[in-house]
Amino acid sequence: MEIVHVSAECFPVAKAGGLADVVGALPKYLNMNGHKASVIIPFYHNKFRSQHSFSKIFTGFARSGNATYTFNVLVTDDFDPGFDLFLIDILGLFDRENIYSYGDDTERFIGFQVAAVNWLCAWEKPIDVIHCHDQHTGFIPFMLAKVIEYQQFENTPTVFTIHNGEYQGQFGFDKITLLPPFHSYFTGLIEWKGAISPLASAIKCAWKVTTVSPGYLEEINHSMSGLEELLRTERSKSVGILNGIDAHIWDPETDPLLDVNYGIANVNAGKKAAKEMLCKQFGLDPKVPLFAFIGRLAKEKGADILPDVVYHTLTYHRNEQSILVLGSGEKHIQDGLLHMEHLFKEQFCSYIGYNEKLAHEIYAGADFLLMPSRVEPCGLNQLYALRYGTIPIVRRTGGLSDTVIDMGDDGFGFCHDQCTTHDVMHSMHRAREFFKNTKLVTTIRKRIMKIDHSWEKSAQDYIALYSSLK
Repeated sequence: MEIVHVSAECFPVAKAGGLADVVGALPKYLNMNGHKASVIIPFYHNKFRSQHSFSKIFTGFARSGNATYTFNVLVTDDFDPGFDLFLIDILGLFDRENIYSYGDDTERFIGFQVAAVNWLCAWEKPIDVIHCHDQHTGFIPFMLAKVIEYQQFENTPTVFTIHNGEYQGQFGFDKITLLPPFHSYFTGLIEWKGAISPLASAIKCAWKVTTVSPGYLEEINHSMSGLEELLRTERSKSVGILNGIDAHIWDPETDPLLDVNYGIANVNAGKKAAKEMLCKQFGLDPKVPLFAFIGRLAKEKGADILPDVVYHTLTYHRNEQSILVLGSGEKHIQDGLLHMEHLFKEQFCSYIGYNEKLAHEIYAGADFLLMPSRVEPCGLNQLYALRYGTIPIVRRTGGLSDTVIDMGDDGFGFCHDQCTTHDVMHSMHRAREFFKNTKLVTTIRKRIMKIDHSWEKSAQDYIALYSSLK
């Protein structure tokens, strides 16, 4: 099958979150299974652009509202992600460093979608499936089905994946002319509760709707910022497919970002060495259990309670554990963590920012990974942690419920129901008690490293979905 993915992100070209990891891995695994998958994303003027060279393969014209613009399609000359990667360059819209958070994001991403479809019209080879990701590509299923100039695609199946339904992209009817001309009869396909909604449009118009975990699909049918009724209406065409991880990149035996590599056979020695180096770097005690958090410092991730968790658990159990946080985000959370460093200099450290090598070192060196998320459609961090023999401590939500089973249920992690300081502290207490049983720790580490969360299985699920649309 010829499968085209359209997205705002793709690792390592442009990443703001888990969306990039999915789009950077799934097409590669589809190709490994004998299909032809490619990816289309905007050409941001970011660090990746400055580090690589590119060739222009197509120049086209597109109209959005009153603006007519030229766009170029480029490919990389010196980088192979494992699939054909096409970057759409639109001066005035994407000649900026950041992916999101500009005042004209509506114009930017509608422009990108129009350009992407205009270019697809020029392809000589037939396309079997067009797979769109999140609201930034949400109008493509509608455009292919109902815009006259794209009628060559009206029988081309579209799949739309909701990676995070909290970001819906609504805007007023005053901007409806940004979309290509269509019969007013079809306006209801892009409208939801008095606004134009790319996410609602995709749910209505895509042939299939997927979420990044079965658990998240169930959750958003009851709670998704106003789209619950629509999701329930379209439930018959919706399916939850759990994300995978790229097992070639996330492998402690071969990971080039680790100073010490290890596998299942020598997991204790490997993690001990990794932990000692990590603790030395941050001045922490390697003899006590090390809890870590990696991710955005945002309320959605439960990071807003981290300063309170650190304060209370270290006040009552100061020398029984160490805590390390890697991430950036909301300033009040960052400030709270920095204040905790002053109070608990030998037990707590934070690295404000992002460091890919450090993230890998933490997955290898930490004993436990904290994920108290309020919202977690799939979650990849817990899958990375399992791969590296690090035991996850999670709130039961979304994909965390699908991938982490509590020790009390013959599982391998520590789970709690609420995103509260008390719940997290209780799970940490259970983890500290568990850590004292070195034989059980070894057994669980070996068990979780054997769990297969690679993209191989998830890719097979997507292949089956695509095939059902033929």
